[in-house]
Amino acid sequence: MTRPDDEAIAEQVFTALADPSRRAVLAALAEVGPSTATDLAARLPITRQAIAKHLALLTEAGLVTAEPGERRRVRYRLRSAPMRVAQRFLAALARDWDGPLGALKDHLDRNA
Repeated sequence: MTRPDDEAIAEQVFTALADPSRRAVLAALAEVGPSTATDLAARLPITRQAIAKHLALLTEAGLVTAEPGERRRVRYRLRSAPMRVAQRFLAALARDWDGPLGALKDHLDRNA
């Protein structure tokens, strides 16, 4: 059973991951490490302004954290904790489905 705050975290993660541009931003951060919005705009076919908006939502979801850098530049770093909460949520759903789906398969195999 998941806690209510874990469900809220999982919902924010799934909402954030629903957008392909946000997934691209996360993938770029995973590949190159902490980066500024300008760095990410140079790597991705997304404007710097759009990246800044995506980073704001990813920060709100807890998937990235903003760190002050040199000359007032903000670097964004991945945070894995919210993703682990979402993974546990999905694992719990999978466990709930494994038994009934296995029983259905067995039933269908017996009656085939």
